[in-house]
Amino acid sequence: MTTTAPHPLVAGARRLADGLLAPSAQHVDQDVVPASHIDAVRHSGLLGVSAPEEYGGAGAPDPVAREVAEILAGACCSTWFVQTQHHTPVRLLTKAEPGLPARERLLRPLATGELLAGIAYAHVRSASRTPVRAATERGGVRFDGTVPWYTGWGLNDVMLLAGVTEADEVVFAFVDAREQPGLRPSPPLRLAALTAARTVSVKLDALWVPGDAVVLRTPREDFARLDLPRSTNTSPAVFGVARAALDLLGDTPDERRTADALRARLDEVRTRAYALADHPVPHGHVEERLALRTRAYDLLRAATAAAVVSGGGRATSLDSPAQRLAREGMFLLVQGQTAPVREAHLAALAGL
Repeated sequence: MTTTAPHPLVAGARRLADGLLAPSAQHVDQDVVPASHIDAVRHSGLLGVSAPEEYGGAGAPDPVAREVAEILAGACCSTWFVQTQHHTPVRLLTKAEPGLPARERLLRPLATGELLAGIAYAHVRSASRTPVRAATERGGVRFDGTVPWYTGWGLNDVMLLAGVTEADEVVFAFVDAREQPGLRPSPPLRLAALTAARTVSVKLDALWVPGDAVVLRTPREDFARLDLPRSTNTSPAVFGVARAALDLLGDTPDERRTADALRARLDEVRTRAYALADHPVPHGHVEERLALRTRAYDLLRAATAAAVVSGGGRATSLDSPAQRLAREGMFLLVQGQTAPVREAHLAALAGL
């Protein structure tokens, strides 16, 4: 299902996917996302898809941003994952108070794609542990601890870093995404899927960040409430990867029947999930959001399994898109996972 009249950015995303990302996805999966891929995303204007027009972005509505994400993820999930980190800092700065130094310094270069941002804050979602501590020091903030996952190392220019204070306040600040005193990356992590996305862990040892780099301070409880829609809504990447898997099915009657049935179910869940994502009360209908997210996972697993079954023995080859999409589907099961998401998903699996 697509928009009736494709937005120029949607058309641009399709050209990029068909002309560059999909043809090289197998090679990228076994190597790393090249800087040239990110440059192509940048030149397509996609890094500013949701950024305000007055700062050089496209100001496109959410349905356009979601469709762009589906297209990129279905073509090359590793490239999608690197660039998708960028949009959270852009949204945060867009909502920040006008005149805030970090906003005025960074929003325009991020909106235009001059700079690429990554995120280092997923760890603050865990209420049971605090791997990164933040403390006020010398008019700025000192960060100590370890960021378990940071994607896009070597490609990103800046990172949005978060830590938790002794008063249980979450502090977000922008830091140059490079090795420096107090910030040391690990070697690239070897993962079952999306190793190409250049993920590392980052050791922080008395990293001092000036006060004008801070973009937000908020109680951890308030952050959890703000983060709820992001964690309970279904990622567009799920639909993009599932569709790409179904596109691999052949032209036999059984394969056509399977693909048609799964596409119909996928479109139904997509419509309902996006309607909730656009709901005027973003924190409402949590149980329904989680149920739809879990159902989307079910269909993603079915779609990637169908691609593997259709491909037979050759689907286990590293040259086969089917096995790559199956591994990418596995990754999406845990991407952005929180305790409520995990509990809902495990409960659904127990009922199979």
